Amino acid sequence: MAKGKKVNFEVGEHESIDECLERMKAEGYTPVRRMEKPIFKEVMKNGNVEYEPFGRRIVFEAKKND
Repeated sequence: MAKGKKVNFEVGEHESIDECLERMKAEGYTPVRRMEKPIFKEVMKNGNVEYEPFGRRIVFEAKKND
């Protein structure tokens, strides 16, 4: 494997963080960074579109175990 090559693992909709980490471990990867991005939904209020937090997307950056 090339040095510095990393893979992203996204936590599934009905998957816990622990389940994602176990999946990574089973595939031979170790997490090196956790990233969270908010998910917003559009809501009409007083005739204007507003954005409200709806959830989050969690992605782990991982490297292959030696």
